[in-house]
Amino acid sequence: MSLHNINPTKTLSWEKLTNHFQDIQHTTIKEYYKDPNRKQDFSIQFQDVFVDFSKNRISKETISLLVNLAKEVGLKEAIESQFSGEVINVTENRAVLHTALRSNSDEPILVDGKNIKPQIQAALRKIKSFTNKVTSGKWKGYTGKPITDIVNIGIGGSDLGPDMIVESLKFYKNQLNTHFVSNVDGDHVSEIIKKLNPETTLFVIVSKTFTTQETLSNAETIKNWFLKSATIFDIPKHFVAVSTNLEAIDNFGISKENVFPMWDWVGGRFSLWSAVGLSISLSVGFENYKALLDGAEAMDIHFRNEDFENNIPVILALISIWYNNFYNAETEAVLPYSQYLSKLPAYLQQAIMESNGKGVDRNGDKIDYQTGTIVWGSTGTNMQHAFMQLVHQGTKLIPADFIGFKESLYGLTDHHKKLMANLYGQMDALAFGKTAEEVHLELKSSGKEDKIATLLPFKVFEGNRPSNAILIDKLTPESLGKLVALYEHKIFTQGILWNIYSYDQFGVELGKELANKLLKNQ
Repeated sequence: MSLHNINPTKTLSWEKLTNHFQDIQHTTIKEYYKDPNRKQDFSIQFQDVFVDFSKNRISKETISLLVNLAKEVGLKEAIESQFSGEVINVTENRAVLHTALRSNSDEPILVDGKNIKPQIQAALRKIKSFTNKVTSGKWKGYTGKPITDIVNIGIGGSDLGPDMIVESLKFYKNQLNTHFVSNVDGDHVSEIIKKLNPETTLFVIVSKTFTTQETLSNAETIKNWFLKSATIFDIPKHFVAVSTNLEAIDNFGISKENVFPMWDWVGGRFSLWSAVGLSISLSVGFENYKALLDGAEAMDIHFRNEDFENNIPVILALISIWYNNFYNAETEAVLPYSQYLSKLPAYLQQAIMESNGKGVDRNGDKIDYQTGTIVWGSTGTNMQHAFMQLVHQGTKLIPADFIGFKESLYGLTDHHKKLMANLYGQMDALAFGKTAEEVHLELKSSGKEDKIATLLPFKVFEGNRPSNAILIDKLTPESLGKLVALYEHKIFTQGILWNIYSYDQFGVELGKELANKLLKNQ
């Protein structure tokens, strides 16, 4: 057994945190900010990523006690267990090695006694060669025309990750247009194929077992549509697969050389770093895809080697646990100030809620403390005109991550200044609010003295609402890799502290089973 099974609430650190919470729960962020070094002491710079966690209801002692909790439950050992390929996904008897997919080191990682590095390198070479053939126009469709459109057919991790990355890196896209079909809703696939020309479209079917109901239904519908104008002998020019089920792929008509591997030690929701990311490579070119992997590796090295006090994923995970388990905050908002990252909240919903939405601990016992935060969000400044009212003045405590870039990609500096002024303005408003005195003065100076008595309570902001700033120099494939890996390691850290298995997802199965039973009875 490679992970300790420790109930966090029974540790000495938890007891100390509980007492500490009683002492400081009413201290405000505004009071903490009386310290002139507050921002400096509660921020971490790692390469082009700056994280400011000063606008939280925490003191230095809070961080110290949370770090002690991480040490007491064996987080350091757990990190090593994951990176070295131990079977930490115990319920499915699997290693968890999405980190190996982006590792540039030659250090062997053994799974069942075999070094997996050579097969990772071979898959990358295959992705590179295939991408170059398609993007250069050398790969031709059945009528001799080059490919213009890519369609990724998958669901869950085989869709959300690639779709989010392709959208986020739109600035770097090449001449190919990339589409995603996921839902078993026939209207979804119908809307996509009506825009496509079968002669110039390449379909990437992503399904580990090649049995996923949604993916196979969509693939069959697309194949039937394709065969209205082409023959079965043309399928190899237009369909490739990312899968392990060679027999089913062969039956579909896809040739063996157009099959990309998937591995048991990569969970679906962490699979964009594998050949599941083929559509990303096709969309932005292999060099940009490799830069994405390299950025993730940089964050992996930081997470694995850095002391907890200066470790970005660990600190963000610990702060999240502080609100979830001590303040009883149930949700967290992820608020990217970049339209490119519009699909990041949906991607993180799967990554976080499928991983840590567990009510049974690693001993198989029912849990009596809170796990798994509910994650939601949208892009700034759109969401300021939507749900932020509740975050500012509602009755719920909602910690938020504000994600911003110091530089825009198209260089419209006036727009970018306004965008970032809004990011900082929102964080300040949440943290410091607006007092009754300030509202009184504001109404008085704007000539609304007669309205003071009636309007004042509605215009007061309590403030003291926590947030983190994740500020990155510029949105590049590399910096996006760091950002996504940061959240992956935050998930892992929380799972270890909550004493749950983050890498299985049995909760996905029951609904599927019942749907299949209902279909058989129809």
